[in-house]
Amino acid sequence: MAKANPLQEQLLKAGLAKKSQLTEAAREQNKARQAKGPAAASEIQREAERARAEKAERDRALAAERNAQARLAELRAQARQIIEDKKVRRSGESEYRFTADGAIRTLLINDTLRRQLSTGALVIVRLDERYELIPRPAADKVRERDAGMIVVDHGQASDTPAASSTEDDAYYAQFQVPDDLIW
Repeated sequence: MAKANPLQEQLLKAGLAKKSQLTEAAREQNKARQAKGPAAASEIQREAERARAEKAERDRALAAERNAQARLAELRAQARQIIEDKKVRRSGESEYRFTADGAIRTLLINDTLRRQLSTGALVIVRLDERYELIPRPAADKVRERDAGMIVVDHGQASDTPAASSTEDDAYYAQFQVPDDLIW
């Protein structure tokens, strides 16, 4: 047996420990020093590992959110570029009114542009604080990237069925709308 340390000798002399307890403690210490397998994980180590796993999960979630925001910003920038490249030059004295964000907006256009807007060949889009006219193919590309930029699109098929019934249509057919009515 290895020599006992001074504290163990004092405990033995005072009668607070037995020789068998000392040899058992020495054997446990020797096993701990020469142990080949990893020691059992303590509660602190398990807590630290759990905290590391939680932090890694939070970091992954934040990275995914940042990537989604970057992708959204990239799509908006592409839509802005399409609008800048494809916008139709406006000219004319006739006012075209439309609603956007709960307010009535006005663009000055000519009769040709008005007809193209009403048939859906042109679309009104929002670019920052101003409104631009772009052709239908460009509007479809903008819609793929950011549908919120489209303000007025008369050529888009509505997803909701017509709310009026045939009885209402028959009733209102007797009232003629003047051809020169421009809102």
